[in-house]
Amino acid sequence: MSKKKINELLIGSNNKGKLKEIKDLLPKNIKIFLPQNFKIISPKENGKTFKENSFLKAKYYSKKTGMICLSDDSGLEIDLLNKAPGIHSSRWGGKKNNFNLAINKVFIELNKKDNNWKNKKIKARFICVLTIYWPDGKSVNTLGTVGGIISEKKKGKNGFGYDPIFIPKGKTLTFAQMKPNEKYKIDHRSLAFKKIKKFL
Repeated sequence: MSKKKINELLIGSNNKGKLKEIKDLLPKNIKIFLPQNFKIISPKENGKTFKENSFLKAKYYSKKTGMICLSDDSGLEIDLLNKAPGIHSSRWGGKKNNFNLAINKVFIELNKKDNNWKNKKIKARFICVLTIYWPDGKSVNTLGTVGGIISEKKKGKNGFGYDPIFIPKGKTLTFAQMKPNEKYKIDHRSLAFKKIKKFL
């Protein structure tokens, strides 16, 4: 594996919430580039797992630019929904990634399964796979997972995506109610990041 320190890195994502979190986690000495700097549209995510989609994005953006690329694929699995939305987490928000729509869909689907679900602890987990892809074809990936339960209603204004309805294990607040630095101590993305940091 390349031991040469990375000075410049392309973040392979067009998701604003994800970009902010990855930028916050990256070492400050790394110069960051984004797909919009190269006017690159997102690839089709047709992998069957978080790992496949993370790799697919990192390779795609690296090949398009000749740069080292870091990509993230992440999502929410809810046990009562047979682990949906899973890899389709962002697609539940429609073409515009509207997570209000996605969260409403979660509530609709939970109601279909059990209209008393709000009085139960509905187990769920956030999963993140990070991949670094080098232009010479080398790659590494890491996995971060955080378990928790689904909140009976949206709470909080911070974060993005499904953060307003996810209460991590051992906590009483949703991710969206936490300050970013509090969330970063325990969330799936930072757990995956701790494992991949040595390559940066």
